[in-house]
Amino acid sequence: MQHHTATGFKNNYTDAVPGSTRDVLRWQWNARRKNLPPPPQTPTPIVAPNLAAIHANAGAAMQPAITWVGHATMLVQASGLNVLTDPVFSERASPVQFMGPQRAQPPGVALADLPPIDVVVISHNHYDHLDTNAVLALDRRAQGATLFIVPLRLKAWFTRQGIHNVVELDWWQQHTVRGVEFHLTPVQHWTARALGDRFQTLWGGWAVFGGDFHWYFSGDTGYSQDFKDTRAHFQDRSPDGFDIALIAVGAYEPRWFMQNQHINPAEAVQIHRDLHAKRSVGVHWGTFNLTDEPLDQPPVDLAAARIAQGVSEEEFFLLKIGETRALPSR
Repeated sequence: MQHHTATGFKNNYTDAVPGSTRDVLRWQWNARRKNLPPPPQTPTPIVAPNLAAIHANAGAAMQPAITWVGHATMLVQASGLNVLTDPVFSERASPVQFMGPQRAQPPGVALADLPPIDVVVISHNHYDHLDTNAVLALDRRAQGATLFIVPLRLKAWFTRQGIHNVVELDWWQQHTVRGVEFHLTPVQHWTARALGDRFQTLWGGWAVFGGDFHWYFSGDTGYSQDFKDTRAHFQDRSPDGFDIALIAVGAYEPRWFMQNQHINPAEAVQIHRDLHAKRSVGVHWGTFNLTDEPLDQPPVDLAAARIAQGVSEEEFFLLKIGETRALPSR
């Protein structure tokens, strides 16, 4: 497989991720010199979660619904399963909790208030997507019953944390949980969690197919042919497209440095179209200051991108942190 190399994994369509050390230093120096990112003019919208409805939505009567916890963490309730994407509940997206990117607001649903979680999908090992404290707490809370589905070579990290209910997949491989298929799909990104481990674990998006609901999660990604490939790969499995796609819309400036690894809202709308998603929701914004744009810029840029590409707000929307949106079954 072309993404396997002697020194680790690589992307399908570029070798220019994440950029050189010189580029990293140039970006960070410019950000400090210009005092970037600027503070937001408006706070990220927040709403109190409807915990009663979330907990009541269970079993055979479960209706498809999504609840935005914050950043890339979404509770997806569909096909009888409660699934969490990239659960991050710590105060900082960092290897330590006394420094690093800090939350602008708490999680929309506290970890202790979640319903029983059947499956957690992890897109990659960066600290704003793989939170040690969160996965340990989820595993303890379920007494090991929560299944973690992760990209290739990441299972060993979970084993070192004492978490053993883990399945790892390569691109295009799938694992079925109670009739629901979880497929790892290629995206354009990279991995590292410490010095010297860059590209040693895989990254990816997730395509999930239940009898009543098909959904997609992009994780982190730059724009590439991978999304058209994903649509073609699943054309027979889901001819009418995904019922919803969870697509990153934040952490994208400056473009000269971020474009190969993080999409901007215009590219997110293009991915929505590439996937032939019936609806999409923006994630990966409004929670952590990671790049040069203010936390409130993604909604502005997403609105402009929708207009430019003829996509309605009903087709590609944003949630408030803590908000639940019910979605139609297929």
